[in-house]
Amino acid sequence: MKLNCMSKLISFSLQNPRKNYTLFNSIRPSSSSSSSSSSPSWSNSLHDRIKVIRDPKASVLPVLEQWVSEGQAVEKQQLQSLVRLLKDFRRFNHALEISQWMTDRRYFDLSPSDAAARLNLIHRVHGLDHAENYFNNLPKSLKSLNAYGALLCIYVQERSVEKAEATMQKMKKMDMAKTSFPYNMLINLYSQNGQYEKINILMQEMEENGIPIDKYTLRNRMMAYIAASDVPGMEAILNRMEEDPNLIVDWKIYSMAANGYLKVGLTEKAISMLKMLEGLMPLQGRKSVEFLLTLYASTGNKEELYRVWDTYKPSNEPVDVPYGCMISALAKLDDIEGAEGIFEEWESQCKIYDFRVLNRLLVAYCKRGLFDKAESVVNKATEGRIPYASTWNVLAIGYTEKQQMPKAVEMLKKALSVGRRGWVPHSPTLTACLDYLEGQGDIEGIEEIISLLKNLGPLSEDLYHRLLRASVAAGKSVAIILDQMKVDGFTADEEAYKVIETSPS
Repeated sequence: MKLNCMSKLISFSLQNPRKNYTLFNSIRPSSSSSSSSSSPSWSNSLHDRIKVIRDPKASVLPVLEQWVSEGQAVEKQQLQSLVRLLKDFRRFNHALEISQWMTDRRYFDLSPSDAAARLNLIHRVHGLDHAENYFNNLPKSLKSLNAYGALLCIYVQERSVEKAEATMQKMKKMDMAKTSFPYNMLINLYSQNGQYEKINILMQEMEENGIPIDKYTLRNRMMAYIAASDVPGMEAILNRMEEDPNLIVDWKIYSMAANGYLKVGLTEKAISMLKMLEGLMPLQGRKSVEFLLTLYASTGNKEELYRVWDTYKPSNEPVDVPYGCMISALAKLDDIEGAEGIFEEWESQCKIYDFRVLNRLLVAYCKRGLFDKAESVVNKATEGRIPYASTWNVLAIGYTEKQQMPKAVEMLKKALSVGRRGWVPHSPTLTACLDYLEGQGDIEGIEEIISLLKNLGPLSEDLYHRLLRASVAAGKSVAIILDQMKVDGFTADEEAYKVIETSPS
């Protein structure tokens, strides 16, 4: 189980792209007018110009150089803000480019925190070896607590116990291990690797050295107990946090405890934790509602699930995602009639038809082999509307799992025919359909599917091999196929030559 300072299951509430977007805009220089063009050459701020470059493979350096060539000022703080924000948006390559440009082209001094941030980015973009090489070549003045902390985090991410422990020992020798941060990192690592006995040793060391044990320490220790299905240990940490006036027990702690109880089948105790959670959790957003519905569905208690839905469901207008989540939750409890009722409620009120809600019901139907119902509801939904490719894909997956291959092929073709460029079907379903057609000797069917795939993006080498086999079986020339393989960067390998040998001259 991978752990951070909090459970992966509860991390969603702190990740709000809209807030990041607002922050991105808030640090832009103010302007009396704004351009309606998205072209960098017409943007009024450097942030605008960087923001519109979405392709991670495209460099932001030309934008930076253009900005300077126009005589525009560039402050170090402005570049540091860009690095942080791009990192938040997971645009690591762009963030690293700006970090390096800041010192290599603008000659701003690299601070210890800048060096630590760059170390993290190098690891993200280029991997561990490059990150270690960068750290080893840092001047002594920049090998600060920031840099060692960043290196320790990298080793935790890599789950490298030996290197993490060695880094911790160096930090201790240099008197850098005076806070709970490095200890929490190691506790996190030991939790991931199941080395629970080492966690107690670390916590004892913290107490002996006067290192404050904070909420992150206890959260990680609690998650380790949960991973080990140690309920008494989990309860001891929970009680300790509740009794400590210096610690605030938030809803995340109770969600962790609920999951701990559910893991060992103590449903009633889990529900009591969820009731505590409800009293502390902000329940205005749809994410909060989804989270509660998912947890209550895991308890198997239908009454509690409906209570949560009736209490917290969107009241002003039907919000698609919570409705979809409720449909899935009821399906998990085998309440298909209830799921149908929620779907009909949403469908009767929705202003924009979101096929993802329908997909939730289709998944439930397909798992139970209710294909007549599934196709009926799809046919009704598609009257005057174009469904998502994923809608037909759900049906294709369902038919494949039930070994109804002619229908699976039919649904796959429908999905491919409406898919946008870049969309890809469910890989095992695609493979199963192509295998079935090949076994049936349906060359035209294979060619049709591969032609539809070609409209969505480049073909894989395996698909080219299938196309070669189909063409040979049909007595067709393979020259055009081989030419297209070269265009897409493939060369005829041993398998391709085996096919070609039987090809007509």
